[in-house]
Amino acid sequence: MPQTPLLDKVTSPADLKRLSDRELRQLADELRAETIAVVSETGGHLGAGLGVVELTVALHAVFDTPRDRLIWDVSHQSYPHKILTGRRDRMRSLRQKDGLSGFTKRSESPYDPFGAAHSSTSISAALGFTMARELGGAPDPALGDAIAVIGDGAISAGMAYEALNNAGHLGRRMFVILNDNEMSIAPPTGAMSSYLSRLYAEKPVQDIKHAMKGAFSLLPGPLQEGARRAKDLLKHATVGGTLFEELGFNYLGPIDGHDLDQLLWVLRTLRDRADEPMLIHVLTKKGKGYAPAEGAADRGHARARFDMVSGKQHKAPSNAPSYTKVFAEALIAEARRDDKVVAVTAAMPDGTGLDLFARQFPKRMFDVAIAEQHGVTFCAGLAAGGLKPFCAMYSTFLQRGYDQVVHDVAIQRLPVRFAIDRAGLVGADGATHAGSFDVAFLANLPGMVVMAAADEAELVHMVATAVSHDDGPIAFRFPRGEGTGVDMPERGQVLEIGKGRMIREGSRVAILSFGTRLGEVLLACESLAARGITPTVADARFAKPLDRDLILQLAANHEALITIEEGAIGGFGSHVAQLLADEGVFDTGLKYRSMVLPDTFIDQASPHDMYAAAAMNAPDIEAKVLSVLGVAQLGKRA
Repeated sequence: MPQTPLLDKVTSPADLKRLSDRELRQLADELRAETIAVVSETGGHLGAGLGVVELTVALHAVFDTPRDRLIWDVSHQSYPHKILTGRRDRMRSLRQKDGLSGFTKRSESPYDPFGAAHSSTSISAALGFTMARELGGAPDPALGDAIAVIGDGAISAGMAYEALNNAGHLGRRMFVILNDNEMSIAPPTGAMSSYLSRLYAEKPVQDIKHAMKGAFSLLPGPLQEGARRAKDLLKHATVGGTLFEELGFNYLGPIDGHDLDQLLWVLRTLRDRADEPMLIHVLTKKGKGYAPAEGAADRGHARARFDMVSGKQHKAPSNAPSYTKVFAEALIAEARRDDKVVAVTAAMPDGTGLDLFARQFPKRMFDVAIAEQHGVTFCAGLAAGGLKPFCAMYSTFLQRGYDQVVHDVAIQRLPVRFAIDRAGLVGADGATHAGSFDVAFLANLPGMVVMAAADEAELVHMVATAVSHDDGPIAFRFPRGEGTGVDMPERGQVLEIGKGRMIREGSRVAILSFGTRLGEVLLACESLAARGITPTVADARFAKPLDRDLILQLAANHEALITIEEGAIGGFGSHVAQLLADEGVFDTGLKYRSMVLPDTFIDQASPHDMYAAAAMNAPDIEAKVLSVLGVAQLGKRA
């Protein structure tokens, strides 16, 4: 364990205000060591937090949190913040069941004024707190300043610009810290990244005596006019912060985000003098202070548990390829056969497997940065232009582009292929990253085809099906993690649209599975067989369009029908119920049950524990069958 004599005395940010600047520098070193030690035991986001250690110390030392609202964009960099705000003793529970969240969370601490896990929301929230202060919002505690900390990757998203534009127009005092480390999860792309690179390539990192250049309104009156003229000349002579100043912000920077003396001086000056929106451009290094992270391509973004000395991660051996890798390799195979296949992702090339695609087809893969809305409509344009775009996004991120899915893709019946990763419950990232809603929000769109892979072999077939489908949009979903270990096909087969498959014939009760709960269904059937109950099992494959013949056959030949899916209310099961109602099947006395994710957000835990909380594991399926058949259950379920 690291030696942390100063950090041991810190129970809240108020303790930082009793430390000298020299002691704050020591505290930052101890905080970095403690962050590394914590993540080595728990796993989680490492690089981003290491990059903001000095900034975290400076912000809490200068501002009066929680009265001053400190809002971390995305907030995967918030581990040092959590350590300083009274949660150090719980850090080893990070991202575990009943433990601390890996992101900021309002219910967890008053020092987390705004929850986050998706990007580009912080400036909007900070402006909301600012105007709440102006209009007499929450009096206890009285609202102070709002400080948004946003990365150079996150600020590329449209929502950040909307917030900057609105905040500049309103002109109220607030602070935006642009944490520029030239990284989001993957190296950044786009014009904003190039612009920020020019800012610090053409204009050196400022030392203290130059740090206030451009912030002329903070100078004594007699000096302001000269400074104003100098600033105007600077605008035309160099790149400067012109973009941000045109949006109504007073721009300051770039400054060294690891020079604590400089950070403290600048933040104290702005705290005492600023009366307008301020944007402070801070340069940091992701993974700072830990060589294995600094040397990684992703600068140590997310890590499994690891050895602190070597940085080697403790990963369980893999028994089967991940669904993400299976998707990527299947798409590469299809792209070799069809040169119209292209791929699009939003700042997640590694997470979606498209980094592998890019190595084979660099001109046919597009990373649009953190811009899901643009990414969806970009795909619509590609499809309208005759290409076959695969829009690869996590389920939880596709939510951000839903209006574009409706307006730009579905209404125009454009053949965009949506490859939806992280479907269902995802484990340690918790509710913010759970793929709970895509079946419900896609299957209600006219002309949309929605598939779910029951295993990795089915995923290969669904990639091939999507390539061949040109009659409108099509989506297929698959979970995080390893596949089931089934035999893999040499080549994907094109599935008949809207047709499921029978897995096993049985009697009395039929279970119709949509997605990877099929494995749990089969486990439940093994246990039920000991009771003499042999359910019929079918894999729906499609939530839209439904396999009407299969569903009506199951309903006609069984006294009970149970559907199961890794999605929320309103999805596959609701569509099946609508079909049964329309066909008058309920009038025949069929017992119908639908197993879906409960109407609540499920906190982080292992995926198995999350599905246990959702009552969707094999014992729960067995109990559902026994209940619908009226069979008494003996003993407690595991």
